[in-house]
Amino acid sequence: MSARSLTIGRLADSAGVNLETVRYYERIGLIQRPARDGGGRRDYDPAVLDWIAFLARLAATGMRQADRVRYAALRRQGDATLAARRAMIEAHRTAIAARVAELNAALALMDDKIETYRRMEAEHDRPTS
Repeated sequence: MSARSLTIGRLADSAGVNLETVRYYERIGLIQRPARDGGGRRDYDPAVLDWIAFLARLAATGMRQADRVRYAALRRQGDATLAARRAMIEAHRTAIAARVAELNAALALMDDKIETYRRMEAEHDRPTS
């Protein structure tokens, strides 16, 4: 194992996930199965940390796991899939923008409701003559 490689434990700790998550990512194809060292232990390239962080961001923005797996498979195929990967990211970006618009509308509704309650409270608290 080189000084720059990571064991599964170090990878999990650095990525903020548990060992089973790393193994699961391998099983479903989100990350490539790593080389093994002389003792048969997983030997990860540190670059996988950036990939796992990207996958986490995709998940946080609502990309379905099946789509992340498909994206990972395209990535493994190399530059011949650049257009397909771009198209996936563009479609996901469109979905995120729509969700942001929904959230902004909901936020405006909450702001209006809060202002209504503040007005009602102020009227309620006003002394009557």
